[in-house]
Amino acid sequence: MNTYGRHLLWISGLVVLLLGSCQKQADEVVKPVSYTGPLIETENVLMLVSDSAKLRIRLKAPLEQDFENGDQIFPKGLSLTFLSEDGSKVVNTIEANYGKKEKAKSLYIVRGNVRVSNVEKQQRMNTEEAFYDTGKALIYTKETTEVRVTTPTEVLTGKGLTANQDFSRYTILTPTGVFDVNSAPAPASSR
Repeated sequence: MNTYGRHLLWISGLVVLLLGSCQKQADEVVKPVSYTGPLIETENVLMLVSDSAKLRIRLKAPLEQDFENGDQIFPKGLSLTFLSEDGSKVVNTIEANYGKKEKAKSLYIVRGNVRVSNVEKQQRMNTEEAFYDTGKALIYTKETTEVRVTTPTEVLTGKGLTANQDFSRYTILTPTGVFDVNSAPAPASSR
């Protein structure tokens, strides 16, 4: 093969190599990018839920993010207030530093300084994570989550909790301590 033929073969190979690399770059650019972030963000949310034309639940949040699958995230916290049947008085509240509503499960997940209160019975529960199942009207935690329940007469501690929606009845799954609020401390022994 002469010099002209070698140059032509070398140039042809180079052109094929360049065209192949250009094709790969074009394929990479065409790939679609899917967005998984919030579709809508709303500040200073006040959502009212009614049943039979009576106000039943009030949700307040500084920020709500709505996603394509119907889930909602409350990254700056939320406050759920449950009202009496006639809507005239507060029965129970759930407050937390973070919240998420999973639409498919009808489930609220709340985290960070979670506080649940029954106003009438003056009962409070404090924990770091809890769940509110709207379909079952149930508040609960994982079995390993530490909880603290304060009533007018005692402080109860333990791991895991299940309660009805208004927090008037609850069960601590693994109790670890009961402390009477009204008892006087034992006198110190003197030597």
